[in-house]
Amino acid sequence: MVIAATLWVTGCATLPPLEGRPETHVVAHTADTRLGRSITPRAAEHPGQSGIYALAVPTDAFAARVVLAATAEKTLDVQYYIWRGDQTGYLLFEALWRAAGRGVRVRLLLDDNNTKGLDETIAALDAHPNIEVRLYNPVASRSGRMFQMLGDFSRLNRRMHNKSFTADDQATIVGGRNVGNEYFGAGEETLFTDLDVLAIGKAVHEVSAAFDLYWNSASAYPASLLLEPAGDGASGRLLERFAQTRDDPESKSYIDAARDTPLVQELLDGKLAMEWADARAVRDDPAKTLDPQAGGDTLMLTGLLATFGNAANTFDLVSPYFVPGKDGAAALVALASRGVATRVLTNSLAATDVGAVHAGYSKSREELLRGGVRLYELKPTATTQQTKKKGQGSSPESLHAKTFAVDRKRIFVGSFNFDPRSARLNTEMGLVIESPALASRLAATLDQGLAQNAYELRLSPGGSIEWIERVGTSEIVHEDEPRTGALRRAWIRFLSWLPIDWLL
Repeated sequence: MVIAATLWVTGCATLPPLEGRPETHVVAHTADTRLGRSITPRAAEHPGQSGIYALAVPTDAFAARVVLAATAEKTLDVQYYIWRGDQTGYLLFEALWRAAGRGVRVRLLLDDNNTKGLDETIAALDAHPNIEVRLYNPVASRSGRMFQMLGDFSRLNRRMHNKSFTADDQATIVGGRNVGNEYFGAGEETLFTDLDVLAIGKAVHEVSAAFDLYWNSASAYPASLLLEPAGDGASGRLLERFAQTRDDPESKSYIDAARDTPLVQELLDGKLAMEWADARAVRDDPAKTLDPQAGGDTLMLTGLLATFGNAANTFDLVSPYFVPGKDGAAALVALASRGVATRVLTNSLAATDVGAVHAGYSKSREELLRGGVRLYELKPTATTQQTKKKGQGSSPESLHAKTFAVDRKRIFVGSFNFDPRSARLNTEMGLVIESPALASRLAATLDQGLAQNAYELRLSPGGSIEWIERVGTSEIVHEDEPRTGALRRAWIRFLSWLPIDWLL
């Protein structure tokens, strides 16, 4: 009875009205800022194009965000699905705080699904006169989140998965990384192999327009309407937390590593070597969150299908949470049947952090293999750039990058997973870049790294799936999912029988 009453009370909680919420927009005239003076002349040499720099190394990805925050003079527009309350999370909170202290207008849009435990910090940030925090598709009651999820599941199951970090409408970072230690190679957690791009030029203005669309949408609630006001001493406690984070020995070593990356000085000096190309920002319409029937032009998937569906020679897909379903599997098999060399890299069961997703994916493997699609699954101890940077050759790793390349000419980098959740439930964003250099680099990375870092799947003469592990010039054949126990495999098999693919 207590559980039922709690579920009824929290599930029936209502969100506050948005009447009176101010509508704000990007500050567009920023050519006179430090970033503008550095970037505008370079952009003028490439009219209509965007300069792109891939951020594969996690310390570079962290340092780039810190540099943008430290260099911004007018605006910072920041949008994330996850922002952890760990070392890198608080170091970046402090970077925003310091920017606001210099008079920079900071707009921080966070999906509310992952803000548990951060309410006091968010309230203190929001109380700063130059910082406004909005929570996307929030829970109405800050207590009893689980019960409210059960009571309002159809709405709260839809999340904002977008990730962008934009300074002065001059430079932006878009890609797969959230904010947290595991995304930046800090701490001792499982390391996520991930990918962002730093962009300048035309695409930045499109990312800014997308941010405005979400910031002013019907799902973005000012934090002040939902949280208890920051009390006396809240800012002091936040500053103390910043100091404690900086003084943490692990934070110090990570800050030093990020400071030492050559990207920092090259970016500030305007000497960062960038690939200039036609690029466009693609995103879902935030109407997707409140309208279960949203489709057509409101879905980013429509454009992405057109992008990879016209592949003529090669299609390389990297997706950590790969659940193609019947339609997706059929589309990939159709590509392969046309003679398009089709490769997919996803997580192995031993590497994945979401077992239910692996269960959904596992049901499509045989069909894909029979249809000519080459499947690879990342080893949990892959020797990638993240591992090399940290010097930990056996650290557990999990794939988190979301990217695909078509014909070694065009590449997508963003937040979209090839799964039903990205297609129909969550909102997503990214960049489609017309760059043979970047697309070929992804293909070359797969060419060079798959044999060492991934298992290749194939069908045995009897029709069962085998995992091929290559060690030097020899092959080890695994008849079961490598580096997993019988109990875990049984659990995944059970999950694969459940009708939950639409949730994955």
